[in-house]
Amino acid sequence: MLRAAREREGRSPAARWLQLASVAVDGTPRVRTLVFRGWADGEALDLLTDGRSAKPLELQWQPAVELCWLLPKARAQFRLRGQVLALPAELEQGERERHWQTLSPGGRALWGWPVPGAAWDPTAAYPAELAVDTPLPEHFELLRIGLKQVELLELKDHPHQRRLWCRDRGWEEERLNP
Repeated sequence: MLRAAREREGRSPAARWLQLASVAVDGTPRVRTLVFRGWADGEALDLLTDGRSAKPLELQWQPAVELCWLLPKARAQFRLRGQVLALPAELEQGERERHWQTLSPGGRALWGWPVPGAAWDPTAAYPAELAVDTPLPEHFELLRIGLKQVELLELKDHPHQRRLWCRDRGWEEERLNP
């Protein structure tokens, strides 16, 4: 269903954008927009982040997250609940390398920028591209989200349709009131 909804979005970059809701170390909510980078093992998805930002520490402190993926052309909203998975070091390094190689030079450039959230430095370098042979930065981090629950709200019909699938119930579909 998610794949079909994403396909309806065509080549729109927004079809890969989703919002990650988490909790900061001080207990306050956080929400950020990230880019979907692919599926892992059918029940997990991959996102990338800059390890110098606050996000990795917050997710280490509280790994439970919820993702909201709105696909306007499909008129569908997916709510994905799960948690950030800790991967074995060797697997994580291999996956980081794989993702690094799939990025365009412009996509890689973000990891050549100054520390996210730091004070603005007008003299800092903001490269537009990083070459294919640029070494993998240590702060290039993989967030693998293991899914526990998927909720779909379809907005095209009247009344709207809402369904829920939970991993601990074998991903069996349950219809809900919208």
